[in-house]
Amino acid sequence: MDSVPKPHAVCIPLPAQGHINPMLKLAKLLHSKGFHITFVHTQFNYNRLINSMCPDSVNQGPPDFRFEVVSDGLEPANQRGIMDLPALCEAMPVHLLESFRELLVRVRDSPDVPPVTCVVSDGVMSFTMEVAEEFGLKEVLFFTPSGCGMLGYLQFEELLIRGYFPLKEVYFMSQNTCPL
Repeated sequence: MDSVPKPHAVCIPLPAQGHINPMLKLAKLLHSKGFHITFVHTQFNYNRLINSMCPDSVNQGPPDFRFEVVSDGLEPANQRGIMDLPALCEAMPVHLLESFRELLVRVRDSPDVPPVTCVVSDGVMSFTMEVAEEFGLKEVLFFTPSGCGMLGYLQFEELLIRGYFPLKEVYFMSQNTCPL
């Protein structure tokens, strides 16, 4: 009897804490249901993880739950995240896309992992769909907004109609308050 290879999901979150944590939880859930998991970090976030823990900590898990690294295309000294969000948003669809493509080639050519069967990508990184299509892989977009964020998305049109959005700079100046 031929054995069916284990399904293999490549999970790639947006490189921000509020996106990494839910994706990691989903990856762990898929792993508990029998999936081989390749979890993708940017080099910057992977280095932060290693620096905050024992360097071997990411290699101490089961052999069918692996961490891989891609480049976001920014210089190592760049303050990612909220400190320079525009640069990260501009670099990802170009540099991370190419680095992700190279990663899928490496994983595909690796003899010690089952073939990749699907990509689970953060919903705001739909550019990964292009690569999944090139490799003939199914892709799922996983959206990770907070409850507050989701309510904002659902009520956006109403906020526009009532004139609450876009926010008026004059309001913040006249109220002598900080919008953040």
